[in-house]
Amino acid sequence: MSATNTKGRILVMDDEVFIRSMLLQALSSSGYKVYLSRHGAEAIKLFELAKKSGRPFDALIVDLKIKNGMDGSETISRLIKIDPDVKAIVSSSDPYHPAMLNHRDYGFKDILPRPFSIKELQEKVHLLIHEGEEHFN
Repeated sequence: MSATNTKGRILVMDDEVFIRSMLLQALSSSGYKVYLSRHGAEAIKLFELAKKSGRPFDALIVDLKIKNGMDGSETISRLIKIDPDVKAIVSSSDPYHPAMLNHRDYGFKDILPRPFSIKELQEKVHLLIHEGEEHFN
């Protein structure tokens, strides 16, 4: 499938190889073009390159807690400075983290608590990309 026939371009930021691989497989098989990053600095670099090339990401899935790198809260804060309209879903296994409880205050459009099903992942990404802001306000 060529990039022009995809449902959208997704940037995934997660420090766990297994999670990145699972998200890549699940989203690619659903028709999305998926790009992977291990931490915030890498995600910001990919985000900037995509924006400069005229092919920005349609959505991001951002892990909240990153070992040995910039975490999800700091990453989204910096991405909003680059593009205030960035569409990002925060993901974490800590449902009580302030960014999970008040995701909009941090700049995220939705949450994806772990563990999650592939169906839940696909539905949230689809809503974020294809149904626009009215769903999240």
